[in-house]
Amino acid sequence: MLGAGCSDEAFQRGVSLQPDCLAIDGGSTDSGPHYLGTGTSKMTRQATKHDLRQMMLARDRLGVPLLVGSCGTCGTDSGVDWMADIAREIAREEGLTARLALVYSEVTAEQLMPLLDAGKIDALDPALPLTRERLLECDHIVGLLGYEPLAAAIAEGADIILSGRTTDTAVLAAVPLMQGFPAGAAWHAAKTAECGGLCTVHTRLGGVMMTIDADGFDIEPLHAANQCTPYTVSAHLLYENSDPFRLREPGVLLDASDAEYRALDDRIVRVTRSRAEVMPYTIKLEGSGSAGYRTMIFSAIADPKLLARFDEWLGNLEAYLRAGISRVMGIAEDGYALEFRPYGKNAINPVPAAGPPHEVGLMTLVWAPTQQLATEIAKYCNPMLLHFPLNMDDPLPSFAFPFSPAEVELGCHYEFKLNHVVHVERPDQLARTRFETIGEAVHG
Repeated sequence: MLGAGCSDEAFQRGVSLQPDCLAIDGGSTDSGPHYLGTGTSKMTRQATKHDLRQMMLARDRLGVPLLVGSCGTCGTDSGVDWMADIAREIAREEGLTARLALVYSEVTAEQLMPLLDAGKIDALDPALPLTRERLLECDHIVGLLGYEPLAAAIAEGADIILSGRTTDTAVLAAVPLMQGFPAGAAWHAAKTAECGGLCTVHTRLGGVMMTIDADGFDIEPLHAANQCTPYTVSAHLLYENSDPFRLREPGVLLDASDAEYRALDDRIVRVTRSRAEVMPYTIKLEGSGSAGYRTMIFSAIADPKLLARFDEWLGNLEAYLRAGISRVMGIAEDGYALEFRPYGKNAINPVPAAGPPHEVGLMTLVWAPTQQLATEIAKYCNPMLLHFPLNMDDPLPSFAFPFSPAEVELGCHYEFKLNHVVHVERPDQLARTRFETIGEAVHG
């Protein structure tokens, strides 16, 4: 992912292999709906600029296309514009000139309404059928583009393609597919390389080179000290994919059920017999919208008597607080949400431990329609999160807050609203492309 870094040693070795294109994914939904909801990047601008500079300098030296997908983490229009601003800045600083294509994939609820009314939007399991009301709850909606709008931009002379939301594989499959290489090999190679070094033995040593031909593809690490093996390469088809043999992309189904993986040496793996089947062209929709506000309190608990009966204590605490929020604050159960996450006591691993923990970090999350109300409820909870006893007639225990004030306002809470696909008449139906030349000299 752009901004996560690739060692210069590995990258320069890759450049020395004279690739036909450079491609990288710039986004993810791994860190939740906030970034799409706000249209902001998860990655720091400085790290993103470092990696983009590395790639733009190499692209200029090689004279090949550079493709960046899902710009700005979430692939919104603002994410593409943010990345374009960084690219312009690098071009000025380095004296580079390039034809830039900005491929946008953000759509509005109003644009999707006719498609919804025509029955062209389907839910993906376990989502419910989409309604107009649900669609209007989204603050930002993006469509995951396939390779075609990217290939079209290259065909029109773009040197650098900065795209909105794409599938992770589209930026890698675009050049081989537009040059006529087999779809099975191109999509399978792209899936293998979509997370760089994750298909290698030493996953943090940098990216990979994929070489596609008429019969299959070879995959090798960029770093000379790294390795690809049949195990690491074949296993990557399961990464973020529920089927170990098939992967759905816009308009195509990759079928690797008969694929063969063979080590050419101790670093390079060859893959053959991958197939691709033409499918109805659908584009996945991602949408995120606000869902109230949250305030958090974190308590550190190390009382052995209480921890020996922690579940009982937590149940009593929750009942006490909910009763008080209703009685004292006059807030109904459906007017807020209260959640406890006991880190150290099955907060991450649901399998019960053999014995009681020796300490627990209790995260208490309060949700409410406004930030003020969420914080007011959290403040009401505060004294009990510091001193609530196991039994009401016990002496008051003391826990610890790691900071003061204990209430941390987390701001607007976002949630994913869509898990649906839209049937389109053409691959670029949700795409808009704008061209410009960056780095041109300015004459007075």
